[in-house]
Amino acid sequence: MSGKTVYLDNAATTPIDPAVVEAMLPYLSDYFGNPSSSHSYGRKTKTAIETARRTIAAALHCAPSEICFTSGGTEADNLALLAAVRDLGCTHIITSAIEHSAVIKTAEKLGVETGVKVSWVRLHENGHIDLNHLQSLLDEPGKAIVSLMHANNEIGNVLPLQKVSEMCQAAKAYFHSDTVQTMGHYAFDLSKLHIDFITCAAHKLHGPKGVGFLYVNKKLKINAMINGGGQERSLRGGTENIYGIIGMAKAIELAYADLNEHHRHVSAVKQYMIERLQQEVADIKFNGDSASEDSLYTVLNVNFPPTENAGMLLFLLDLEGVACSGGSACSSGAAKGSHVLDGINAITPDRGASLRFSFSRFTTKEDIDFAIEKITKLCLQHAN
Repeated sequence: MSGKTVYLDNAATTPIDPAVVEAMLPYLSDYFGNPSSSHSYGRKTKTAIETARRTIAAALHCAPSEICFTSGGTEADNLALLAAVRDLGCTHIITSAIEHSAVIKTAEKLGVETGVKVSWVRLHENGHIDLNHLQSLLDEPGKAIVSLMHANNEIGNVLPLQKVSEMCQAAKAYFHSDTVQTMGHYAFDLSKLHIDFITCAAHKLHGPKGVGFLYVNKKLKINAMINGGGQERSLRGGTENIYGIIGMAKAIELAYADLNEHHRHVSAVKQYMIERLQQEVADIKFNGDSASEDSLYTVLNVNFPPTENAGMLLFLLDLEGVACSGGSACSSGAAKGSHVLDGINAITPDRGASLRFSFSRFTTKEDIDFAIEKITKLCLQHAN
């Protein structure tokens, strides 16, 4: 491997912003009190947690009481679906085959254990949700929860959140959206959007790992997923991840302080990579809607022409100093392939490897130039 490396796997995780680390440090050293303690040490950390909750709520235009801190997006997705079936009386889960595994596996498990019906909404060829089919599923009898992600973590397709929320509202269905890939990248006004649950994982927006939150609309009454000391308004027992919560709030504050510039910069980097790939690699294609201007601007899913070592391309790029992904990093055993690409029939024997490149506000055009140099070298070396 050469000395230089570039990181293009920000949809898996992002580097922590130095300002986030700085905000966390006092809570790793000086401010160590248990927030459930009544003495000054505990009051100090309890105040910090509630200040962080208010910071996040202000960014999303919701009430602080609607933010429940979790260990990340997976736990938040699990709690939303479990609560819908167990506490809200839902007998029908409507989701899709290209959701995050935290949603798919939870829906399947609830289907087996509780008998709730699980329906898979059809997809268009490019991976977008078939809204007509969604409507027909909503028209079926029974209380439903719709669980569809705001933007797909592999192919970048963006759900029309407002439209789906209106459809759910009209059908008196609950609506959960996994917003892990869009939190900190898109604006949310939860005072106007009719939605019941959304999720966040701090490490997707330059915050720390192991912390996230579930937004629970204040009109809902749900029960705990983890029982214990009554923390998080009795929704999640256990001593809070204080420094993680502080870091997440700082990351969200930074993300929304200059969201338009962040969007402009990352979109320009992504478009630059699209253009360079089209110039340098013959017969390049893009999976799903990831190359569209309307797609998630942090993600580009590239389908390469056939090469003799297509299955090794990810590994070879890593050796050359380019970190990217063959799909979601949230699943172990990458050799299984991408359930998202399989769900849109994008895996065909006549094509080469499909790789996901994902960007952050720290990604530069120089990073892209380096990656294109290595991609071109490997594609020429191993061309069929």
